[in-house]
Amino acid sequence: MFETARAALYPVLPLRDIVVFPHMIVPLFVGREKSVRALEDVMKDDKQILLVTQKNAAQDDPSTSDIYTVGTIGTVLQLLKLPDGTVKVLVEGGQRARIVRFADNDAFFQADAEVIGEKAGANQEIEALARTVVTQFEQYIKLNKKIPPEVLVSINQIDDPGKLADTVASHLSLKIPEKQELLETEVVSERLEKVFGYMEGEIGVLQVEKRIRNRVKRQMEKTQREYYLNEQLKAIQKELGEGEDGRDEMAELEDKINKTKFTKEARDKAIAEL
Repeated sequence: MFETARAALYPVLPLRDIVVFPHMIVPLFVGREKSVRALEDVMKDDKQILLVTQKNAAQDDPSTSDIYTVGTIGTVLQLLKLPDGTVKVLVEGGQRARIVRFADNDAFFQADAEVIGEKAGANQEIEALARTVVTQFEQYIKLNKKIPPEVLVSINQIDDPGKLADTVASHLSLKIPEKQELLETEVVSERLEKVFGYMEGEIGVLQVEKRIRNRVKRQMEKTQREYYLNEQLKAIQKELGEGEDGRDEMAELEDKINKTKFTKEARDKAIAEL
């Protein structure tokens, strides 16, 4: 199924260290002058804004070539100006869009962009992939304690396979280029496959981390147990009058016996008596 592409002029908000997927609601802190002006323009006429990720998050003053060409058309739900001049904004991702050309605007980034239509793929294959992704995500949540369990409830209620792929992708601990690749994947069946593949890799890493944590925990418990037993032994020896001094004296006598020219039989007898 194809949606009709439409081109329109949007203010552009370059993002650092985050890819906003469709249906995703996320708070953003905006401090750069150009970005603040873009948001002010949006709020003036209640317009939408194009959320596009930077290729290099360290770039403080990006040019048009430093920004990915595929992003998400976002709606500003809430905007709050903070005392330090920065802006906290709550945005909701809408449709995917591709930048056709940047407009000549020195005040802020502005671009003509066209909506990217979703391509579904084979129905039976999509249904099977969607089920597999949900099952895999259940396992992922069990291993990744950072994701609240209620996320799984909302995932199970999603009927749209494209939305399912995007929602799961937004919760995965992936690098920016990997998330951007998922955003740029138009065919839903391909996107679901990629999400499943990334999840498998993440689950493998999380399982290794869990084994390492368990091994370290066991080692620490063993060390603590040995320390506790040694302390108990010292306490018992102290009660019996066999502390460090007693052990030192015995070691000294044993050393003298070994240095003295006894026959083997006499030495064994002396050590046994000691």
